This record gives sequence, C-alpha cells and structure tokens, in this order.
Amino acid sequence: MNRDFLRYAAIGLLIAAALVGGVLYWNRGAHVVLQGSVQKVRTQEMDERSVVVVADFRFVNPSDYPLIVRDARLFLEDAQGKRIEGMMVGEVDAERLFRYYPLLGPKYNRSLIARDRVEPREGMDRMIAARFEMPEAAVKSCRRLIIRVEDVDGAVSEITAELSPELLS
Repeated sequence: MNRDFLRYAAIGLLIAAALVGGVLYWNRGAHVVLQGSVQKVRTQEMDERSVVVVADFRFVNPSDYPLIVRDARLFLEDAQGKRIEGMMVGEVDAERLFRYYPLLGPKYNRSLIARDRVEPREGMDRMIAARFEMPEAAVKSCRRLIIRVEDVDGAVSEITAELSPELLS
C-alpha cells in the first residue's frame, strides 16, 4: 500500500509540474518590460553647480503587448548607493541644447517622451536628457546611470549602466 501511494503521489506531482510549466510557457510574453543598454553618455556643464547629462540608449519590448510610456526619468547613483533624480529636459529644449552647445556633438536620436508607443517585439534607439544640480566632477564620480520608464498600466522598467570612462564623453 505504501509503495502504491508513493507511485501515485509521484505521478500526481509530475502532472502538476507539467501543468505549472505549461501555464508559465503560455504566459511568457505577458510581462511588459523593456530590456536595453545605454550606448553613450554625454555631459555638458551649465555652470559650476549644474550639469546636463544626455544618455543615448537602445531597448526592445520583448513582450506580446505594446508598452505606452507614461513617464521617463533619469537618475544617477553615487558611490554610497543614493539615487539622485535629474530635472528632465523636454524634446524642444533638447533640440535647443544641442544647437547652443556644439561640444555635445550631434543629436543622434529622438527623446523618449510620454505617450511614445513601443510595439511588441519592437526595438528603438532613443535619448534622454536631464539637468543635475551638482558639479560635473561629482557626476563623473557617480557609479551608475539609471533610466526608469513607466508604462501607462503601471509596469516599471529600468535600464542601468555602470558609468565608466569609456561610456562617458
């Protein structure tokens, strides 16, 4: 009797594991999240106490559903792990910024803005710019850059990059 019970319990566990695996497999594209990487980070000192950080990044929406941007934010993380939020620069102001500060180089991509729609399995190149109330040396001593994108349905994605001399220009 004990052996029969163990055999049936093992078969039941295998069936339950197969069902859970099947549910997870069929819902694999239901989680809306952006995956990406930061391609280039540029800085422009505005005065001795503030700097603008421009990040060009590439991302993809690997889910089966579109992502519509509600909000996009840029953060720096200092050596102690504290996040510092930048004051976002809009698309029109970004155009002016690149026009007035030619040392930033060309504006490669459009800014990621609210209501941008990222279709399922679609990839894009975008940029984001923000002003930080800190000297440029403090920005260059930060260890990480974080791009936080929130979907209209509430899903939050973060694209992070370690700030290295190769990434910063």
